[in-house]
Amino acid sequence: MKNNDNFVLRNTWYYALPSNHIKPGMMISRIFLGEPVLLVRDQNGKVSAMRDICPHRAVPLSCGRFDGQEVECCYHGWRFNPAGRCTAIPSLVEEQQMDLSRFDVQSYEVREAQGNIWIYMADPDKSQPAASEMEIPVIPGFEEQSPQFIEVMRFPCFVDHAVVGLMDPAHSPYVHRAWWWRSGQLHEEVKQFDASPYGFTMRRHRLPANGGRLYLLIGGGVPETEISFRLPSVRIEETTIGKHRVVNLTAVTPISDTETEVTFVLYSTLPWVGFFKPLLHVLAQTFLGQDRTVVEKQQISLKYNPVLRLIKDSDMQAQWYYQLKREYARSVAEGREFVNPVKDQVLRWRA
Repeated sequence: MKNNDNFVLRNTWYYALPSNHIKPGMMISRIFLGEPVLLVRDQNGKVSAMRDICPHRAVPLSCGRFDGQEVECCYHGWRFNPAGRCTAIPSLVEEQQMDLSRFDVQSYEVREAQGNIWIYMADPDKSQPAASEMEIPVIPGFEEQSPQFIEVMRFPCFVDHAVVGLMDPAHSPYVHRAWWWRSGQLHEEVKQFDASPYGFTMRRHRLPANGGRLYLLIGGGVPETEISFRLPSVRIEETTIGKHRVVNLTAVTPISDTETEVTFVLYSTLPWVGFFKPLLHVLAQTFLGQDRTVVEKQQISLKYNPVLRLIKDSDMQAQWYYQLKREYARSVAEGREFVNPVKDQVLRWRA
């Protein structure tokens, strides 16, 4: 892998935060792609986002107050509506007429669905954000349903290493060893992959006994699963067990060049999932924690800027990820339609 692959994809949707993290009348300060962002939910329940810097003296707007309608800066009381428009400068006297639009704060497009908030991060070098043709991820069959479980964890790495690590099919025997998941013995895997919108999909297949012990505990049939990835960094795994569906969405959001947030979101038709949230928390913390530990070790050598040598077929998904990133960035820059570089094929590896 070449160093010029290390760029953060822009003009696309990233996972911002779970809906239940921000109540009406609340504001939350976050960093996305190195940019300070203030998210607010007004009294009517609508979520908006603006740059978290007052244009007057650069004090974070999040240090001020939000009354459910406007954000007030704590330094001089300048006020801004949820769209980032400056509505008042208290220090002005009546005869000092001024165009307040000169002091508007940059706003960000946000969308909310299925208990998730997504933010569109445009190219900051362009005066007008590019329109997005890409839709936010939506899980069919759970349109009006909020997640039954959410786990969030920070990884101390550049976004690519978190994405590639989570999609890597060959690391499980060495990183995720647990009796209830799989043994350390290697087995040959043969999977059909197809191109799908802005990404690729591993076709539905039966989970082997060594890889689906946790699902077998649920009962109701042999578990089958389908896994898809789509830009910029969303992995969706759907498992069916008899008449039930369990779908987890894992979204990776770049915070800075050295920090990334991973959010695991679970939807299910199983009525008793809520009773096992403490157990799910332990399992999710264990899985994500194991991946984070490996990524932490990876950082020790990445500071020397080595060339990463990817192989076939176990690293093919990682190669597709970098190809998809490059193609999407080029298509936006050239103002043309995105052409998926992934070709349908069978991949084989041992894991």
